Amino acid sequence: MADYTTPTGQVRLLIADLAEPPLMADDVLEGYLGLHGYALWDPDSITRPGIWRAAADALDAIATSEVLTSKKIRTQDLSTDGPAVAAELRKQAAALRGKADQAEAADDSFFEIIPSCGSRGAEGEEARW
Repeated sequence: MADYTTPTGQVRLLIADLAEPPLMADDVLEGYLGLHGYALWDPDSITRPGIWRAAADALDAIATSEVLTSKKIRTQDLSTDGPAVAAELRKQAAALRGKADQAEAADDSFFEIIPSCGSRGAEGEEARW
């Protein structure tokens, strides 16, 4: 049973890899997390956008695998479309990256413009030097 409170488990949730046995091994998901700042010895080393980006990378890898293994096939009573599945997975990956970009942009808004004190007071005296 996977622990969905860990970064690896959260990536697994985002890519819907919930079956037993899982599609991707934990060390593969940890590799994607590592690309975005996760250190196994420090569970707090990854941000939520990093988890979303790792999940997007995993979805891209699944999409690539789908294209390589499942071509577009049509027989009398069966049809598969690997490229269409891969395109949908890539759309989901792009959505996760967009979500991560928005969250990071919101976090970067800590800069403020602070009005100066003018030439009065101690700050003004220092500014004339």
